[in-house]
Amino acid sequence: MNSKEEKEQLITDFYTAFINKDAEKMANCYTDDIVFNDPVFKNLKGEEARDMWRMLLGSATDLKVSFSNVEVIGNKGSANWEAIYPFSKTGNTVHNKIKANFEFENGKIVRHTDDFDLWKWAGMALGMSGKLLGWTSFVQNKIKDTAQQTLDKYRAKKKEA
Repeated sequence: MNSKEEKEQLITDFYTAFINKDAEKMANCYTDDIVFNDPVFKNLKGEEARDMWRMLLGSATDLKVSFSNVEVIGNKGSANWEAIYPFSKTGNTVHNKIKANFEFENGKIVRHTDDFDLWKWAGMALGMSGKLLGWTSFVQNKIKDTAQQTLDKYRAKKKEA
């Protein structure tokens, strides 16, 4: 895959699969050695990155995803996407706005980095405590640790099955 159009289509396919809650189609857009990063999940590699999407979509209720501004320049691409969903622990509605950056290799995504404001996310997800304390490294590290532990438990359960 070398053309700009094919890379744009790959990003479009990824988010269309997301909208359709098809984690396997999303996973198939990644290379075997994908590296995923966002403000919560750091350096997820390979199957761990694919499992994050499987976990998130497997537990998602009332998730609405949209995307726009797909752009590709050379071997890099980007898109804006939004997710609206109830946060499972509080029931609070989260409307997260994310900037995604991609790198391509052999017709697939080899690097995927999502960027969003974790403090703003904490305020929506956790309510007043997130608004007041979501900027602190203590709260942000707790969010990251809890998310990673949840992914680790998901992956352990998957291995047992």
